[in-house]
Amino acid sequence: MAAQIAAHGLIKADDFELVSQPMPVPVEAQLLIRSVYLSLDPAMRGWLIDRPSYVPPVQIGEIMRGLAIGIVEKSNHPKFAAGDRVQGMFGWQEYLLSNGEAVTKLPESGLPFSAYLGLFGLAGLTAYGGLLEVGQPKGGETLLISGAAGSVGSLVGQIGKIKGLRVVGIAGTDEKCNWLREELAFDAAVNYKDDNYKKQLKAACANGVDIYFENVGGEILESALYLMNTFGRVVLCGLISQYNATAPVPGPSNFALVISKRLKIQGFLATDYSSKVKEMVSNFAQWHSSGQLKYRVDIVRGLESAPAAINKLFDGSNNGKLMVQLSDPPAAP
Repeated sequence: MAAQIAAHGLIKADDFELVSQPMPVPVEAQLLIRSVYLSLDPAMRGWLIDRPSYVPPVQIGEIMRGLAIGIVEKSNHPKFAAGDRVQGMFGWQEYLLSNGEAVTKLPESGLPFSAYLGLFGLAGLTAYGGLLEVGQPKGGETLLISGAAGSVGSLVGQIGKIKGLRVVGIAGTDEKCNWLREELAFDAAVNYKDDNYKKQLKAACANGVDIYFENVGGEILESALYLMNTFGRVVLCGLISQYNATAPVPGPSNFALVISKRLKIQGFLATDYSSKVKEMVSNFAQWHSSGQLKYRVDIVRGLESAPAAINKLFDGSNNGKLMVQLSDPPAAP
């Protein structure tokens, strides 16, 4: 699927063109990959904007960038065989040819194939590296998470509980807050759409906040800064409130608290911690098998559904890691 324009506001179906082409045939040192699940991520909105960033913007007419997992259908490459499970930036397409560069073989996990995105994928590495490496948690501290019911936030909170933190989540519906408390064992969860959510948040963080994992920005960031303890850490993962804004989103009016409270604010990218992938997979597998780490996925079907489905990330209607199923997953090992 090729990108067409980079409009402000929500992504629209006619921002993309669905193109059909003949099935490619691998030549020497190439492999043919069938994509199974395509990850939909908030960062994709930024990739459609023509501005300097950590990656070049997707150009008009190019295949839309995207992380996916799939199966090697045919291989003339010495390092890959038909049937291998693989992951890479395969883009919004059902099949692709590759020379093997930046294609990662996936180990057997015993979990559904979707777990490679829902648990072990970019969301998992973001949560793992962001909290443990940037947040530097210490047992007994209070961790506050915005966007806590999302694929990243929900993992961050559970890792926090495993590390002995008091965990408070901010989400956008009562159902999501109940899920955080009842299923994921968060100590508290607050619906930011409630009229008195600031009062609820203050009560939930009665001893202040030591680590704030930021996914939203705007007014919620302002509320969190008031609650930060001296020498607290703000892990800046995302600012989803700004991604589709048609006008500038005001910054927090209380930013001077960063000085008086001597706060540390650090942004990061999941790829900063690529060296931690094996460690993450090992720990996640152990924590999942022991019941300490849970995940859920929100799967839509068909590549043509991707432009509309991605907006679920911005209106809060997704429940779990959002992905598009492009073809049938492999049988369980």
